[in-house]
Amino acid sequence: MIVIIDYGMGNLNNVKNSFNKIGFNPIITNDFHKIEKATHLILPGVGGFKDAMKELKNKDLIQPIKDAISNHEFVSFLGICLGMQLLFESSEEFGVTEGLGILKGKVIKFNENFVPIIPHIGWNDINIKKNEIKEFKNIKNNSFFYFLHSYYCKPDDGAITAASCCYYETFAACVKKDNIFACQFHPEKSHDAGLTLLKNFVS
Repeated sequence: MIVIIDYGMGNLNNVKNSFNKIGFNPIITNDFHKIEKATHLILPGVGGFKDAMKELKNKDLIQPIKDAISNHEFVSFLGICLGMQLLFESSEEFGVTEGLGILKGKVIKFNENFVPIIPHIGWNDINIKKNEIKEFKNIKNNSFFYFLHSYYCKPDDGAITAASCCYYETFAACVKKDNIFACQFHPEKSHDAGLTLLKNFVS
């Protein structure tokens, strides 16, 4: 069962529609009973880190998400944009806010001294560092994906960076660790490359 976590933030229907296009029918829910039965779990997100963590806490979703991710053998997890950022220990957006802490590292803002236009919005190419992982099957290096963000993830362990992107600064566009794959871009807005990535995720 493919489950898209509904915590009150994010373009949930866009994500669902993208899966529909490739022949899958995920459910959108915040029911922890369904979350714990998921084989594929998606945490999307658009908005502020602090608000997102508040919603996850208010809806009692933090522990179900952690429990699902810890089930490495049976659950594949996908974090999208803010959903990627929430996996880390903290974000400096609107002061320091604690994240889920599943991945070690933090979320920081683009350096305004080097980056003239924030947010990073629009199409940009990625440099694939781990082309052996299934999510990148049939995706060429330097393929373009759609980004919309002012903050980016800085993992403590650079080895989990599966792809990078350069927007005046180089940052982690994707991370991969165990059963977790997360991307800063929006695959649901990234046309054929995005649909290929989503199909690979559920394959």
